[in-house]
Amino acid sequence: WLHLWLSRVWYLAPLIRPCGLSRQKCGSICCCEEEKYYFTIGYHELEGKKVSLKKPMLVLQKVLREDPIDVESSPVVLSTQYPTQVQKTSELKAIGIIRHKILFKTRPKALISK
Repeated sequence: WLHLWLSRVWYLAPLIRPCGLSRQKCGSICCCEEEKYYFTIGYHELEGKKVSLKKPMLVLQKVLREDPIDVESSPVVLSTQYPTQVQKTSELKAIGIIRHKILFKTRPKALISK
C-alpha cells in the first residue's frame, strides 16, 4: 500500500480517486539505500526515510449489499406493489494495514538547473 499526503489531500494507492486523478502517475519512488527513499516529481527530487507509525492505520473498503426481504416474516407492512423488496445494507471490510510511512523533511532539490 502507498499512502501520500499532498497539499491537504489524502491519496491511497491503488485506490487513488480524489479530484479526478484516478490512476495517473504522480511521480516515482525508489529505495536506493537502506531506509532512504527518493521521490521524483517532474524535475524535483525529495529525500525521505521510512518511519514507523505510532498507531497503525486500517484501510477500509465499503461493501454495499442488497438482501431480499421476506414479506411474510417482516414486521414492517410493505406495499403489495413491490413484491420483491430488497434491504440495502453497507459494511466496512478491512483490506489492509499501514504500519510505516515515508517522511520527507527536506525541501525539494531541483534536478535541472540553469
